[in-house]
Amino acid sequence: MQHELPIYLDNNATTRCDDAVVQAMLPYFTQYFGNAASNSHAFGWSAAEAVKIAREQVAALIGAEPQEIVFTSGATESINLALKGAFEMYATKGNHIITVATEHKAVLDTCAHIERLGGQVTYLPVDNYGLIDLQQLEQAITGNTILIAVMYGNNETGVIQPIKEISAIAHQHNVLFFCDATQAVGKIPVSVMADGIDIMSFSAHKIYGPKGVGALYIRRRNPRVRLAAQIDGGGHERGFRSGTLNVPGIVGFGKACVICSDRLLQDAETLSTMRNRLENELLQLPGVYLNGHPHQRLPNVTNLAFEGIEGNTLLGNLNKEIALSGGSACTSASMEPSHVLQAMGVNEGLAHNSLRFSLGRHNTNEQIDYTISTVAKAVRYLRDGPKACNDVKRNKTIKHS
Repeated sequence: MQHELPIYLDNNATTRCDDAVVQAMLPYFTQYFGNAASNSHAFGWSAAEAVKIAREQVAALIGAEPQEIVFTSGATESINLALKGAFEMYATKGNHIITVATEHKAVLDTCAHIERLGGQVTYLPVDNYGLIDLQQLEQAITGNTILIAVMYGNNETGVIQPIKEISAIAHQHNVLFFCDATQAVGKIPVSVMADGIDIMSFSAHKIYGPKGVGALYIRRRNPRVRLAAQIDGGGHERGFRSGTLNVPGIVGFGKACVICSDRLLQDAETLSTMRNRLENELLQLPGVYLNGHPHQRLPNVTNLAFEGIEGNTLLGNLNKEIALSGGSACTSASMEPSHVLQAMGVNEGLAHNSLRFSLGRHNTNEQIDYTISTVAKAVRYLRDGPKACNDVKRNKTIKHS
């Protein structure tokens, strides 16, 4: 069966905007283009109503109240507001934050900034699967600890941390729990109430919504969380985040959340089935290894190490046909090996030889078949030269010794 090339398997970096999301947004560029803060005329009222509905839709996906959703420009801004805002607001209680060595750079770089301001940050190690030790977490808490920051599902490996247990430990010690759930929301069930999350960042463009819009969940009661604003001017978003609201983006975010809610279990089952088939076939190749946990992970992602083949070289052989990533999209320009894989104990060579396959709603079984065949062919070619590649071509089905 013919398919359009290249095939997109980099959905943890960003997703294609759902057609229904685009249609929902379009009227707010031209017909209902008002500023949601303009409360003296119909243009502003219609924009404000659209934002209100979207806020309800976004809140519903994560089991929050609409008033607990603050719209931002994306997950990175949400993370900055959460960490810097908590550090500033709770300075009289303490200056210690606990996080994990495998967090996204948006968390790690923000923590480094806080350290430069005089804050103390503990970076928890992880095991070979990428999971933290809950006992180590509890032992790291001091009288000065104000915040624990642990991501829900890792962007490079998909590994899911024990969120409920982490939040329970945080609350036993009267410490706030912040969770970067950018990769988890919309892919697996995430409930801020059931999971005990106090502050949570997520983004529209990871769930088939537009780029440039995200959200920060800020708990209103038990406990009531207070954050110092990082952007001043106008007092928008209950004073947490000033600036004219991105109404079309917010409308698209809301629509994307509704679609994810409706399709959550169906998409997770479909994606995990395709992911498992892709992974199992490629693991049959000699010298291919899985990075991360085989079960405790997001349904759409696998991270594989190809022994003896530089990841960028393999990418270069595939990039006209298959769009993949060596790790986080935010650090892919760096020649440094993945900090996530290194923290998991993957040696530097294998870390350099690893690729992330992240599937999405628009992928098909035919695309997965093509990817298996093409990657296997490229691996054999790079290891053994053209003869091995021709051997694969002669076989209708890929067989591995």
